Amino acid sequence: MRVLVACEFSGMVRDAFNARGHDAWSCDLLPTERAGPHFQGDIFGDAWRAGPWDLLIAHPPCTHLAVSGAAWFERKKASGVQEDALAFVWMLMDASVPRIAIENPVSIISSRIRKPDQIIQPWMFGEMEQKATCLWLKNLPKLQPTNDVHEAMMQLPKKLRERKHYASPGPDRWKIRSRTLQGIADAMADQWGMAI
Repeated sequence: MRVLVACEFSGMVRDAFNARGHDAWSCDLLPTERAGPHFQGDIFGDAWRAGPWDLLIAHPPCTHLAVSGAAWFERKKASGVQEDALAFVWMLMDASVPRIAIENPVSIISSRIRKPDQIIQPWMFGEMEQKATCLWLKNLPKLQPTNDVHEAMMQLPKKLRERKHYASPGPDRWKIRSRTLQGIADAMADQWGMAI
């Protein structure tokens, strides 16, 4: 299967699919953090022209979408950046790819475009963390939990189980918060890699 993972600089999801024999590429405005097939630039540039793609998994930037930034929504609306972010999500959802997954935290996508098909947590996939992640799916099954560690995770202090939320302020905080965890990447590759 040919897989394009959009808005991914980490290579986590791309590498999970490639490890299972797929032809997966990541695409981001940033260079990839791990060596591997990567388009640096706009998804609708070279990456799009390299299609056709069987599966698109997109992680659009949540800066202007996530409800965690609701205090700044009026300013974002006034400047137009929120509408631009929503337009980009629409473009991804409407892409001419047979199977699509859009991933984002709880955001205005739910109220402005449509509700997610599924909300997952890292602890459903063996990761000792909690962070609600919404999935909007086209022609893909919902992800089935692979290793529920909720009970063990709840024994951790709140700052550990919500480590992405409590990440130290700094220039790379957004990177830490946006990386897909290995358990979720593996579940996507194992389950959606069989979706044809």
